[in-house]
Amino acid sequence: MNDVDRLFREYHQPLVRYLTRRLGDRDWAEEVAQETFLRAIRQETIVSERSWLFAVATNLVRDEARKDARRRRRLELLREQERAEQSVDPEPLTLERAEEAALARRALEALGERDREALLMREEGLDYTEIAAALELSVGSVGTTLARARKRLVEAYESLQQPRSDARHGAGAHAAS
Repeated sequence: MNDVDRLFREYHQPLVRYLTRRLGDRDWAEEVAQETFLRAIRQETIVSERSWLFAVATNLVRDEARKDARRRRRLELLREQERAEQSVDPEPLTLERAEEAALARRALEALGERDREALLMREEGLDYTEIAAALELSVGSVGTTLARARKRLVEAYESLQQPRSDARHGAGAHAAS
């Protein structure tokens, strides 16, 4: 993008106002706006500047909201686990679900940035054209990127599960000895 200064001067204030209203936090709004403009710099062409910037900013907010929702779910699972441990009838499935969610999150974090973003965008409902535009890929390579990302996610998840499985089996083997 050749005219980044003009883009910033023209759209920074309205974008930050929008984000501040949406998020209720001016500092957070500034951070999201900065990330939006960084993505604009990487974008070769932007057809409709205003709508593109607002769409990217909105998607960044949604991504953050999903992260917050996952954090809240994790905290709720941990609270349930604590209540279950204190009750007479503990719920081992709650602990297992919390562990699996933590493993899935760690597996996702282990992916490369492009793979992680592609998966999250697809999960968010973006089509191949939108993902291609956001990640600066050809539309034809989005399917390959997603397939590779899914494969790597499964591999990362399974490799994280392996130490848990080994520990369980190892403990059982020692007890049997």
